[in-house]
Amino acid sequence: MKKIATIHNPYDEKFGIPRQSGLANEILSTIVFEKEYRVAEALRGIEEFSHLWLIWAFDRTERETWSPTVRPPRLGGNKRVGVFATRSPFRPNAIGLSCVRLVAVEKTREEGMVLKVAGADLMNGTPIYDIKPYIPYADCHPEATGGFTDTTRKRTVRVEFAPEAARNLTQEDQHALAAVLREDPRPAYQDAAEREYAFSFGGRQIHFRVAGDLLTVHAVGEVREKPSAGPAEEAKI
Repeated sequence: MKKIATIHNPYDEKFGIPRQSGLANEILSTIVFEKEYRVAEALRGIEEFSHLWLIWAFDRTERETWSPTVRPPRLGGNKRVGVFATRSPFRPNAIGLSCVRLVAVEKTREEGMVLKVAGADLMNGTPIYDIKPYIPYADCHPEATGGFTDTTRKRTVRVEFAPEAARNLTQEDQHALAAVLREDPRPAYQDAAEREYAFSFGGRQIHFRVAGDLLTVHAVGEVREKPSAGPAEEAKI
């Protein structure tokens, strides 16, 4: 397969990326096509669709071997299920599938036609292999069941900014960051109130703690080479 495009957004590292697409619709991403595919005609009619499917590569989680079972964070990280019953990035073929909302089709001077999309769960710089329209009559199944995700609680938190942190963020930045953090990016088995987490988002180092259902961003600083916390989960659900 050939890479047709690359996605650009504030998700500088895996920690903090929503575990599913559509959970943080406030975050916008830009899809920039490779020179070979910067053909305006290839996007003719795409603006008629509200949502798109992205087929992409887990390019920073590829392994030489694969495991038939993984530990979804939704199950607390201590129960194994079959890899094909999850959306784990650690698959025989490291391919991802995400549904995003199409915000705009824009023409730029240097990069040709680009797509602005909302709700992506892809890391900044992720290669995209294909783009297809989401078709409601075929893709929407209201009667569908969600397996173990139907019977497990989705952990969310309230987000607040300490005065020191708020001074270093615009209102727009706070709004975007809150959309990401309210999904509680911590591994499901971690719930220590005294623990500090840090991750890079939009070129800034974000420091936060969680006590109960309240997540507090207490500092915003320069990006360090090695963040103090990272993703421990093996699957996206």
